[in-house]
Amino acid sequence: MPLPTASNIPDPVLDGLYETLRLYRHGAFGVACPECLVGPGELCLARRAVHRARRRAYREKLADVELVPLLAAAA
Repeated sequence: MPLPTASNIPDPVLDGLYETLRLYRHGAFGVACPECLVGPGELCLARRAVHRARRRAYREKLADVELVPLLAAAA
């Protein structure tokens, strides 16, 4: 079974997904968008899209997080 892409997901489902991610600041919505200059937790100004620059910023931020210290701090 192929993975779903934004092009074959119905619009209301995609809108709901983006709204949930925005609300809880998950994924790329947890960082500010350097392209359209919206803050964390806000949708990009491009309708039904997340800018590549925002996804890149999220991945860079994620690369800086070390999992082991976080797990050790929780114990």
